Amino acid sequence: MSPLLFIAAALAGGVGAVLRYLVDLGVAKIAGRRFPWGILLVNLSGSFALGLVTAALPDQAFLLGAGLLGGYTTFSTAMLDAVALWRDGARRAAAFDAIGMLLLGLLAAGLGLALGSLL
Repeated sequence: MSPLLFIAAALAGGVGAVLRYLVDLGVAKIAGRRFPWGILLVNLSGSFALGLVTAALPDQAFLLGAGLLGGYTTFSTAMLDAVALWRDGARRAAAFDAIGMLLLGLLAAGLGLALGSLL
């Protein structure tokens, strides 16, 4: 990997992290903070986009996938949200958040791969 590609991926990761924050903040303003809808949207859209990029633009998979989308998506925040919901007594919401994100994320990634292979 060239130093320039490494720097570009690092910068793209920073952009992805800022986008994640803005999406989460925007969704929270609309839907509230009782459930982490913003992080769910981020991780599902990121899973779809990574599938799409991997299939349609394999030469850009590192820069866009590991860089931009790696900074954009967040497994750790999603799991912390699920634990916080569980701790606060919202057991069904916690289960939906953790299990739903996994299943819907797999579906989103699969759809992205399928669509990307058509392009």
